[in-house]
Amino acid sequence: MKSPVYFASLEGGTNQESMAAKVQRLFDRAELRACIHERDRTAIKLHFGELGNDSYINPVYVRQVVDKVKGAGALPFVTDTNTLYLGSRSNAVDHITTAILHGFAYAVVGAPVIIADGLCGKNVFRVRIEKKHFENVVIAGDINASDSMIVMSHFKAHEVAGFGGAIKNLGMGCAPPDGKRAQHKARPFSLRDRCIGCGKCVGVCPKSAITLVDEKSTIDTALCIGCFECMTVCPEHAIDINWEIEIAPFVERMVEYAYGAWCGKQGRIGFVNFLTRITPDCDCVPWSDTSIVPDIGILASTDPVAIDAASYDLVNQQPGCTGSRLTAHLRRGEDKFKGLRENTDGYLQVRYAEELGMGSSTYELIRI
Repeated sequence: MKSPVYFASLEGGTNQESMAAKVQRLFDRAELRACIHERDRTAIKLHFGELGNDSYINPVYVRQVVDKVKGAGALPFVTDTNTLYLGSRSNAVDHITTAILHGFAYAVVGAPVIIADGLCGKNVFRVRIEKKHFENVVIAGDINASDSMIVMSHFKAHEVAGFGGAIKNLGMGCAPPDGKRAQHKARPFSLRDRCIGCGKCVGVCPKSAITLVDEKSTIDTALCIGCFECMTVCPEHAIDINWEIEIAPFVERMVEYAYGAWCGKQGRIGFVNFLTRITPDCDCVPWSDTSIVPDIGILASTDPVAIDAASYDLVNQQPGCTGSRLTAHLRRGEDKFKGLRENTDGYLQVRYAEELGMGSSTYELIRI
């Protein structure tokens, strides 16, 4: 049976066709109200964006969902978890400050900001899943304690996972730093013939695992936690991983964490994906880049597998944007995520999540 995925394009022209109005209509048409009971403590799971990034979901659109949740008689809060790497979101004080600076203040979104794993990422709950890579996973305590959840995701590319959408927002996004570390078991290494000794990787490493030896980047794998920040900032692509053996297990571990966040909330989670500002990198980077394809629209569903499958297909149906970092697979129908990073397999998220029973990759796209 096909899972319904509701889609609103960006075409407009009247006040009934504003983006804010479309978010409200999608919430209604996808029947996300059915996920929420009166007096639920409802988590609105977001990514507030690293300080300096501006491609995260507009807080005005988040407010539309908050108001719908309040209309259901529930108690919404906007939330995310602390990061594994150093930056503006590695503890709750900095994280809330960043969220407010990016517009997620109560006056705008109408709900409090709660960092779900606590001040230093230690508010956690262990969930038994008994899957290929994990017997147990650790999920942020306040996400686990919530009664229902609306997962709002900015759909974009990712340097290792291929793309980030609803599944990644559940898996990586609902995990505290210890859970993120468990997923990031892959270890990068330096390509000394490419390294120019700029030291950017040294500056971003949260564990001081990278040093310059003879003006070349050297990674101490005993200290490395596999956060991949060094790969993100390297201008020469001089840091790599063993793609053949590392990527599939990484994606599967992330999906198993998504399963852990999803467990116990079946029928109580709704998903909204924003296919706008489809950038080459995650919103964890402290910058925003040129979109790889034109803006597309917004999707809503109660099926995380279907909404990511539909998002993936819609992106690949677009022509690539010239002048962006997408230099291959620019034609309609070609895999834009492999065009950015040929060794990634983003669709593995969809296949493995479907295998775990989280939803269906077969969907019906319903335009509103």
